[in-house]
Amino acid sequence: MAKPGKPSAVVDTRVIFCGDNLDQLRKLPDGCVDLIYIDPPFNSNRNYEVFWGETKEKRAFEDRHASTQAYIEFMRPRCVELQRVLKPTGSFYYHCDWHASHYVKVMLDQIFGENQFQNEIVWKRSSAHSDSHRYGANHDTLFFYAKGNNWTWNKLFTPYSEEYTDQNYRYVDERGRRFRVSDMTANKPGGDVSYEWRTPDGRTVRPYKGRYWAYSREKMKEMEDAGLIYYRTTGMPMLKHYLNEMPGVPLQTFWDDIKAVISGSEERLGYPTQKPLALLDRIISASSNPNDIVLDAFCGCGTALVAAQKLGRQWIGIDISPTACRVMAKRLRDVCDLREDENLWRRGHGFVVRDLPWTEAQLRKIPPFEFENWAVIALGGLPNKAKVGDMGIDGRIFPVSAAPKKEKGVMDFMNIWYPIQVKQKDKAGRPDIDSFEAVMTREDCTKGFFVSFDFSSDALSEIQAFFTKSGKIIIPLTVREILDEQIAMKLA
Repeated sequence: MAKPGKPSAVVDTRVIFCGDNLDQLRKLPDGCVDLIYIDPPFNSNRNYEVFWGETKEKRAFEDRHASTQAYIEFMRPRCVELQRVLKPTGSFYYHCDWHASHYVKVMLDQIFGENQFQNEIVWKRSSAHSDSHRYGANHDTLFFYAKGNNWTWNKLFTPYSEEYTDQNYRYVDERGRRFRVSDMTANKPGGDVSYEWRTPDGRTVRPYKGRYWAYSREKMKEMEDAGLIYYRTTGMPMLKHYLNEMPGVPLQTFWDDIKAVISGSEERLGYPTQKPLALLDRIISASSNPNDIVLDAFCGCGTALVAAQKLGRQWIGIDISPTACRVMAKRLRDVCDLREDENLWRRGHGFVVRDLPWTEAQLRKIPPFEFENWAVIALGGLPNKAKVGDMGIDGRIFPVSAAPKKEKGVMDFMNIWYPIQVKQKDKAGRPDIDSFEAVMTREDCTKGFFVSFDFSSDALSEIQAFFTKSGKIIIPLTVREILDEQIAMKLA
């Protein structure tokens, strides 16, 4: 993993901002970012849920973006701000699908200028896709724009196909290295290039009629001594090109070599629109240099931030979802071994998360599914990916003490877990506790955690009665205790 250099003196980097990106972008100075990648929620009817299958979030999205026009009106002021904060040498990538891509292209032409459009990249995100009455839609589109006329560009290559190498690299030398050959003659003379050339077996050859040697006699001798000349049966010299010395095929606009994040993928987090790390590695490698600043204003689960960190870039992330911000923070800690620490960040290391709703008043206002995920993650648990039909379990904690011994299977400890139930209520009552008791009895769990803003006296009495009767422990946790980090003893 490459290490980023010193942070920018102009803008704070290694920061995740929680909130509306339009508000945050307006705080950034002009021309401060080298590369922008965004993957905003698509204006589609694919039933995307912004996080882990929550139907209320889906409905909110559908209400807000009821039409393509509404979607474009939502995105336009944000793209205007993104263009403003981009450096003259910067690049911009907009990731979308077919539902609104043509309208997005027109909008971006108006903002950046038609001449600043560089490529439409097609990413094949899935294999064959079956649609009943039309062609299967299995690709996404990335629009690539440059801010000025001298943008950062690092040429990338992809490996040759097996078919291409079999057809073109048909020769093998004595060391087993594959190579192809090319003509060593040229159309126009340039210096002494009409000489006779003597082959190793003593034959004399000249260029074809009307042509000349492409190299001087001295250069030809130098290449022969280096073993770079192959002689045909006619004695005509040909220049060798070794396969292992070729960079590959210059990267084109059709990308079918990067697989989507699917069920079972090692990097899968459960975020419905999660993009593969390899995709962001490619974009960041091509359009930025070490220690450049990468911005993702819809950063979701943070793939762009992880890629930027691994490649030694500075980065800024923005997302409106508190849950997403906490998930990407955990990902940066786990995957990049980057510490979330204010003091460390001030010394040019680590990272910070800004503007999370850390007050009770703010937490009361966020959507219930966001509140559930916030509470579960704050406890160090794993939120349920499905919010409908969760069987009364909002999350699970896998205690460290349950880790398997070396002789046991790697995943044996996963059978030991504690359920988490979350209620965004002023006071959880006895009926809420009764329901959770049923969950613990059904799952045969010895301990469980219940989070609310407060608990009624009846609820607390029922928790004690349940322990006396069954020996099972319900730990009541208030939001205030979590915010004040007064939960360590209760989690033990």
